[in-house]
Amino acid sequence: MSENLVIGILKDAIQTGLMVAGPILAVSIVVGLIISIFQATTQIQEQTLTFVPKLIAIALVGIITGPWMLHEVVNFTERIFALIANITQ
Repeated sequence: MSENLVIGILKDAIQTGLMVAGPILAVSIVVGLIISIFQATTQIQEQTLTFVPKLIAIALVGIITGPWMLHEVVNFTERIFALIANITQ
């Protein structure tokens, strides 16, 4: 197993992880920012106020992008298994 192959696998793993986690993290950040601005303007300092909207937003994004996320992870796994099969031959 060459050094370039390992670096390529790690690069693909990180890229796939960021692609899959990106939509959920982005929505969570945006919803949190909106709720924080709302709390600052209304001076409501309730810590649990951000939890429910974030949970709902993350669930919606998970439902909408779930099939795509699963497809990306399965494709990555198939590529890794194919590489393992080629290495052992």
